Amino acid sequence: MTTLVTGSRGKVGSTLIQLLRDHGTDVRAASARPDELAVPTGVTTVRVDLRDPATFADALDTVDSVFLYAEPAQIGAFLERAESAGVQHIVLLSSSSVLDPASADSPIVASHLAVEQALGVTAIETTVLQPGAFAANALQWSWALKGGGAIDLPYPGSYTDPIHERDIADAALAVLTESGLRGTSYHLTGPRSLTFAGQIAALERATGLTIPVNHVSPDAWKKSVSDYLSPAFADALLGYWAANDGIPTPITRNVEVLTGHPARTFDTWAAENADAFRTPSGPSPA
Repeated sequence: MTTLVTGSRGKVGSTLIQLLRDHGTDVRAASARPDELAVPTGVTTVRVDLRDPATFADALDTVDSVFLYAEPAQIGAFLERAESAGVQHIVLLSSSSVLDPASADSPIVASHLAVEQALGVTAIETTVLQPGAFAANALQWSWALKGGGAIDLPYPGSYTDPIHERDIADAALAVLTESGLRGTSYHLTGPRSLTFAGQIAALERATGLTIPVNHVSPDAWKKSVSDYLSPAFADALLGYWAANDGIPTPITRNVEVLTGHPARTFDTWAAENADAFRTPSGPSPA
């Protein structure tokens, strides 16, 4: 059995590759830039650009299952090629954002929803993982701290359900290797709903530092990120945060159901990544 893992440069994909290899599965690591991959011994690499159908055929040859990143640009061509190659099972890394009908027009939701819909009409058996907010999203705050600044938060009381990337990879391993878990969707969350302020408090405990925070207006935040976020994407994030301001996010036990272990806490993630927030020009010791 050979599993193709797309998005292999990402934290989830790279972790899953090691887990599959340890499980004894033959793994093919795919990336648009395979020369930049660092893979375990015995894992082959292949170029796959999910926006370029010319890269699909060789990558899918003799593949039984695929861990798929949600890129909609050429999803029809990808699935057509996967069917002709004899792929039996696809596990999609989607997003829990698709579960909110009111957000269907959001650019955050659109790409995931388009791929889910395409998979819904394919003959290939499909399993969909719908994680909430990645715990690693907090790493974006380290950029401000490394420059000696503060974290700008328009909604410090907005709740998310931060999930450790290892838990997503563990869940993917389970559905890829246990046939009884296939063919459905799983909403994955961390074990607790936390506000942004609560996440920063956890980072302060992990680092022993005082992390400065500015409570800014939504317009000020949107302007501050305009160099790297489109207005539509920024508006979608602001809308999501506003809707969850003061409202805890629903939590599921699906990580435990799939993996047999409880979901890792954000405190665990913070402890593992504390050094990313400790910089010479960063926040002052508490």
